[in-house]
Amino acid sequence: MADDALTLVLVRHGQTPMTVSGAYSGSSGPGPELTAAGRVQAAQAADLVARMGRSAWPELPHPGALVASPMVRTRQTAAAVGRRLGLPVLVDAALAECDFGAWEGLTADEIDASWPGHLRRWHREPGLPAPGGESIEDVGARVAPALDALLAGGTGRTVVAVTHSITARVAVGIALGAPSTSWARIRVAPGSVSIVRLRPAGDHEVRVVGMPSGR
Repeated sequence: MADDALTLVLVRHGQTPMTVSGAYSGSSGPGPELTAAGRVQAAQAADLVARMGRSAWPELPHPGALVASPMVRTRQTAAAVGRRLGLPVLVDAALAECDFGAWEGLTADEIDASWPGHLRRWHREPGLPAPGGESIEDVGARVAPALDALLAGGTGRTVVAVTHSITARVAVGIALGAPSTSWARIRVAPGSVSIVRLRPAGDHEVRVVGMPSGR
C-alpha cells in the first residue's frame, strides 16, 4: 500500500553557549556555534536519524532529503546529519528561530528586569511580539507555508528539518491542529528528535516529540 504521508523529522540543533546560559538566541544574526557537548548531540541525532526506516521506526521511509535553518548552530547540526545520510543540506529561511528582537542575548531575568511581565505574556499570548521581534504566531505564519511546500513535494518520503526550539514547537502544534495558545507548552530539548506525518487531507499525526537522541 502506498504511503499517503510525508514524514517530517524535526531535529533541534545541539547545545550552544547561549543554551547553557539560558539566554534567548533568535534569528536576528548568525548566532552562536555549537559547544563541544552540542557537537556530540548533533552526532547522536545524526546516528538516530540514520537508523530511521531501518532499526528505528522501520515502518517509515528512510530519510531522502535534508533542510535546515540558516543559523550557524543549525547548519553545523545539519552538517553532521548530512554526513551520516550522504545528503546535501538545503537551507530554508522559514525554519529560522523566532526573532527575539531586543531580547536577543538576554536571559529571562534580564528581560523581566527591563520589560516586567512581557516575557510571561509573550509565552501565553501567541500574537504578542517580542519588542522589535516576532510573536509565536508570526513564526507560525512562516512555518505553515514551509510545511505545505514540503508536503507538496510528495508523500511516501521522509524529510529531515534541522531547526530550533520555537520553530519545532510551532511545527508540532500545527501538525496536531492545536491552538496557538498551546504551542509554547511543547518542549523539545537540544539535539532532540520529533516526528510528524503530514497528509494532503490534513489528517496529520505526531509520532514523537522531543525524543533525546543520546538514548
